[in-house]
Amino acid sequence: MPSWRKGKRIGYCLNDKKKKKLNFQGFEDLCRKRGYEVIEIDLAKPLREQGPFDVIIHKLSDLILESGYDSQSHQLIRDFQTYVETCSSIILLDPFPAVRPLLDRFESYRLLQDLQDQDSYIFSPPYVELNSGTGREAAAWIREQGLTFPLICKTRVAHGPSSHEMALIFNEEGLGEVSAPCLLQSFINHDAVLFKVFVVGSSHFVVRRPSLKNFPRGESARKSIFFNSCSISKPESCSRLTELDEATLEPTPPSDNVVCRAVRGLRAALGLSLFGVDLIVEKQTGRCAAIDVNSFPGYEGVPEFFSALLNHIETLLESHEQAARARMLVAEYSLHQRAPHVDTAQESTHDADPRAPWLASSLETPKSAPAESSFFTFAVLPAMLSRH
Repeated sequence: MPSWRKGKRIGYCLNDKKKKKLNFQGFEDLCRKRGYEVIEIDLAKPLREQGPFDVIIHKLSDLILESGYDSQSHQLIRDFQTYVETCSSIILLDPFPAVRPLLDRFESYRLLQDLQDQDSYIFSPPYVELNSGTGREAAAWIREQGLTFPLICKTRVAHGPSSHEMALIFNEEGLGEVSAPCLLQSFINHDAVLFKVFVVGSSHFVVRRPSLKNFPRGESARKSIFFNSCSISKPESCSRLTELDEATLEPTPPSDNVVCRAVRGLRAALGLSLFGVDLIVEKQTGRCAAIDVNSFPGYEGVPEFFSALLNHIETLLESHEQAARARMLVAEYSLHQRAPHVDTAQESTHDADPRAPWLASSLETPKSAPAESSFFTFAVLPAMLSRH
């Protein structure tokens, strides 16, 4: 067993639904086989009594949302944050500031728009944020922004049961049936196939799912369709809304290059280890569109999830351990190098250590590293770390 793994403790904080959905007992068993202690965190008790923790995995989206209006949830989140900030060595998957933007579709769609601006291989369908009133009142604005019917309407809140309630709007009259706050987006025909990309650290997995069928572009007299996205895009879903009206070729999945670019761009923008992004391939052009992004998804259809998660945790733990050892060795070396300077400070300049001039200047103005220090950093230190 590697030395950095000894005595490591992994805490997790998931609700019963998430634990059951993931079958999280399997992850606990895998961790214990590799020598980790696994602790389920009880937020009703002080975390200091349950710690210390080297890693904490959480899905606290409900509490984060509720903390905005519920005092008890606010206190729990504040206590949790205070503990993590006090124990700065804890690896938190994932940090609250990184999770929060994905709980608000207005925020997450701006991130997708930024991704489009940075990478022409991926696009985000045009959308508008409706803060107040009804969609019908904003019809002129919708057209000004270049949106085309049909439109898909999504709630602003991107987490919880209500976030899956959506609507397809085919005309201006239908816009009167939706209320703010919500997001309205041009619907893109994609042959009823969705590609869910699940990200775990530096790894990602692509899972094919059913999705909404094609609809004629442009305004029509069709009545609005209200649906729950869970009933559409689950692995076992079977709905008339996913049945194509005409025979068509199977859509070609996004290329590995496009998927990697999307994942790399979002990972850099979000600062998250655990997230998912939904991709579709536009029927008319073959372009890849990113239509949703969420934190700590269900990972259904990813049998390698537990091993990928633990491998990512081990990579982070080893990096932290190496960084800590490096800081310690640099500190020891610094003390060792200062010792001759201190001992000779009272001697004449003729007896001074020949290294004293650069030592003195480095203490006064640390503008550039001395050659000997550079040699230590790039040659001696890595060798010492490898031996440890």
